[in-house]
Amino acid sequence: MQKTVALVEDDRGLREQLLEVLGTDPEIKCLGVYGSAEEGLKKIPLIKPDVVLMDIQLPGMSGIDCVTELRRVMPSVNIIMVTVYEDSGRIFKALKAGANGYIIKSRLSEDLLQAIREVFKGGAPMSIHIARKVVNYFHSMGPSRTADKDLSAREDQVLTLLASGFIYKEIGEKLNISVETVRSHVEHICEKMHVRNRIEAVAKRHLDGGS
Repeated sequence: MQKTVALVEDDRGLREQLLEVLGTDPEIKCLGVYGSAEEGLKKIPLIKPDVVLMDIQLPGMSGIDCVTELRRVMPSVNIIMVTVYEDSGRIFKALKAGANGYIIKSRLSEDLLQAIREVFKGGAPMSIHIARKVVNYFHSMGPSRTADKDLSAREDQVLTLLASGFIYKEIGEKLNISVETVRSHVEHICEKMHVRNRIEAVAKRHLDGGS
């Protein structure tokens, strides 16, 4: 199944780099490229892409504010932040605004296509060190187990490892199961905890009261 993408990026060189990477996968089609949040907000709802790749630092409205506005008119669209910024403040603001994933521009060739595939499977694609920053933040809040009381023993193991910052491959190796089995467990965890992705599941485990 073809995956459609829209891109919001003001830097011409980076736009060309992103388009070059996207062009290496015949199952991905870019429907539109926009140089500002304002232009993206006008046109993206009309073309209805499956995934929006969003820069943070844009002229005028920021990418984070654009995510907030897009979420209001396109609640089911997948949004991946593609940025040079690695500070925790911007990461959490983007996720709170409704971004599904967060990857770093310096790793585009390694991360971009995988991120698009992962978000289609209900995942929350992030560069590894970004994911570790997120789970470390939730660790600092202290644990709460009320949100995941209905999980099976194996699902609880998977969620515990996710909350410790391990990626799917590492979890599979530790539990002696395949990556696809890990992914299946994560899908069940998200269903039971009523969250969209693994990052929200980790957050809900650590938020007091599970809500």
